Amino acid sequence: MNSGRTVFSQLIQHLPEKEFQKCVARYNGDSHYRGFSCWDQLLAMAFAQLTYRESLRDIESCLRALGSKLYHMGFRGKVSRSTLADANESHDWRIFAEFAQVLISIARPLHAQDPIGVDLDQSLYALDSTTIDLCLSLFPWAKFRQRKAAVKMHTLLDLHGNIPTFIRVTSGDVHDVNILDEIMPEAGSFYVMDRGYIDFQRLFVFTLSSAFFVVRTKLNVLIQRRYSHPVDKSTGVRSDQTVVLASFESASAYPDALRRVSYLDKETQKRLTFLTNNFVLPAFTIAQIYKCRWQVELFFKWIKQHLRIKAFYGTSENAVKTQIWIAVSIYVLVAIVRKRLGMAASLYQALQILSVTLFEKTPILCALQVPEADAEFAENVNQLILFDI
Repeated sequence: MNSGRTVFSQLIQHLPEKEFQKCVARYNGDSHYRGFSCWDQLLAMAFAQLTYRESLRDIESCLRALGSKLYHMGFRGKVSRSTLADANESHDWRIFAEFAQVLISIARPLHAQDPIGVDLDQSLYALDSTTIDLCLSLFPWAKFRQRKAAVKMHTLLDLHGNIPTFIRVTSGDVHDVNILDEIMPEAGSFYVMDRGYIDFQRLFVFTLSSAFFVVRTKLNVLIQRRYSHPVDKSTGVRSDQTVVLASFESASAYPDALRRVSYLDKETQKRLTFLTNNFVLPAFTIAQIYKCRWQVELFFKWIKQHLRIKAFYGTSENAVKTQIWIAVSIYVLVAIVRKRLGMAASLYQALQILSVTLFEKTPILCALQVPEADAEFAENVNQLILFDI
């Protein structure tokens, strides 16, 4: 039952504060505590993400307007523009990165049974990156090209619930394939990637780890066909072949056989060719697995549109990474709350509703209730009759 708490405080209640304090202690986040703790910083930045604040001055003005409500929302320090700016510069971003991983470990079991759009018993992950453009004069540490700065957000997405399990924020000049060195393949799982991740020495690590990959191949990859298998062309599959790498360098890096599946997308009329180390699943299922990779593209599009990760409140590397990791934490937090409360609202709907109901004193489940589009309003006996029929 709601005891007069705001929707914001009810939402924050789902954050494991003790785990957050462990992360703070690990990096001495509050060692120079001056009235504004890492917890206050997290709450202020969460408020900014949920209400789409444009700047530090915007955050300060809105929070100060709430007055005494701040204490009941969990704030213990005075929120000011300079204090929040200092916190973003000085509090180690790894505090929020590790706390996001704590939330991810909570969210993944809750979404373990979510459908992924393909008949697959194993876990399915999609790996990709998105580039966030920056101004070179303001972010010189993130130099990407001669006159451009950017950071890359490399993400491994668990397609059960679209929960990010691995994130690395790097400068824009880091090639995607290098991130394969930081991923520990999970035995029996499937990893789907675009052709930017073609590196046979790194892909062989997946095979040695008893994990499976599905990757779109490049035109310049030299391949020698060994066997051709029958296919049902009505499904869009054009060929299913067992192949080996033809060049000496590639064959030395990946000495085992591979499977090449060619598929014609009926919607776009594009012919796509995939390489995989799985020889058991039907060829059409392999094509469906690659199609699921689009979910990571939708994830990037979604968080760029609905969270604050394209305009930053600080210009240092620490401030940028802090803001990105807090944005990820809010995304995962809303996913946790949706599952725990059994909400019908989508993530997009939940964030839109939260942005206008954060300070209402109503049960959060009622606040996030999505009315039926065709629901009829109850008849109001006091309503004036305009027309007699």
